[in-house]
Amino acid sequence: MSTTPEEIEAQLAKQRAELASTIDQLTFRLDPRIKATEAVASAKQLVHDAGTDPETTPEARGRARKFLGIGAGALVALVGAVLARKR
Repeated sequence: MSTTPEEIEAQLAKQRAELASTIDQLTFRLDPRIKATEAVASAKQLVHDAGTDPETTPEARGRARKFLGIGAGALVALVGAVLARKR
């Protein structure tokens, strides 16, 4: 079973196409602009879920409020540490 040059070229072309597709996917996933846009959308959704919208499920509301509470606590601790260090 020897492989013909045409078969080898076809395999190489297929592998190149798969590699190009993989690189495109990684580039998309790691793009800082896309990551920033996703982070902003996630933060907006979190704030929305923590509000009083009747369409938000109680589980999502509770999760969002816990997350925001932890974030606020961490921010207060950070500010306190910075102020204490300046003294």
